[in-house]
Amino acid sequence: MCVHRSSCPSADAPAAHVVAAHVVAAHPEQGWSLMCDGTIAFDDTGELLPDGRVVAPHRAPTERLTIAA
Repeated sequence: MCVHRSSCPSADAPAAHVVAAHVVAAHPEQGWSLMCDGTIAFDDTGELLPDGRVVAPHRAPTERLTIAA
């Protein structure tokens, strides 16, 4: 499915596929992007894999976030 030079891992690979895969179609107004490996990556860090499996959002715990004063 990928046509870029450094081919990306399959959607079954550990979370690295989101970093290596390239965006094929971006819809920031709707909060999602289609990646070249067939994964749909959501702005909340959740994912929908090509086989229909769901990867829950993996956000940082709120106590770790820095709050501007």
